[in-house]
Amino acid sequence: MITVGDKDFVPFIERKTIEARIAALALQISQDYQAKRPLLVGVLNGAFMFAADLMKEISVPCEISFVKVSSYQQAASTGRVTQLIGLQEDLTGRHVVIVEDIVDTGLTMSEILTELQKQNPRSVEITTLLFKPEALRKAIRPRYVGFEIANRFVVGYGLDYNGLGRNLADLYVLAEAPGVA
Repeated sequence: MITVGDKDFVPFIERKTIEARIAALALQISQDYQAKRPLLVGVLNGAFMFAADLMKEISVPCEISFVKVSSYQQAASTGRVTQLIGLQEDLTGRHVVIVEDIVDTGLTMSEILTELQKQNPRSVEITTLLFKPEALRKAIRPRYVGFEIANRFVVGYGLDYNGLGRNLADLYVLAEAPGVA
């Protein structure tokens, strides 16, 4: 068990398992985007580690950019999305792959999709390290999913709790009760 801020977390997914899954996602993306030069759009801050590791494994020419949005406060989604930093690239006719750390309520992703579609990309797909289908409040279906998980709060590998825990190499889940993983 580890403590991040004022909460206890237990091991969930080890770094080696994350690396193997990222390699598989990158292979699938590389196959799907042969000769298409996709633009990866990483969602900051949480997806920075996932985006970097994913891009290193993608074998086709690609580019990367980032957007920064926020919808969390402490351990719960606020239900409001605030876009802080936008894209500078022209997306007209481009193949875009959004790289997200976690899709849970779908509120953040819905807002990002709406904004990106205004720029007339040829295609937009979502890749997410973690997907919580039980938590969805919007009809969002990522094409590339690292791990489908239950509706539990996770930290590590870029995901945080009040700004802390992003530096953990493994993923940890909030300990719901003593002895519960």
